[in-house]
Amino acid sequence: MAKRYRYAFVKKQEARKGKLSTGLASASLVLFLAAVMLACVFDGKMGYIVGGISLFAMLLSIYGFIMGLSSFSEENKNHKTSIIGSISNGVIMVGWLGIFLLGI
Repeated sequence: MAKRYRYAFVKKQEARKGKLSTGLASASLVLFLAAVMLACVFDGKMGYIVGGISLFAMLLSIYGFIMGLSSFSEENKNHKTSIIGSISNGVIMVGWLGIFLLGI
């Protein structure tokens, strides 16, 4: 009778900083939507509130991008959320920078 080999695949956990990066990307998007809604509700007035929310969201995106890149150094972890978080935070960060430079 032939030997049967049994293989066991270990499920790797997601990188902790990758999860944080993805969460910060979603928080930045939620703050963007909140800033847009507040700008519509206030009819362009109270710009300092909308600007403060937007600046905080941009800083969250920058921090999330840094956390996403640093999460690749974690060994024996799955890096799917790290990739998603890094790319989405990078795109959001460029979008926020474009909005601020255009002065919208």
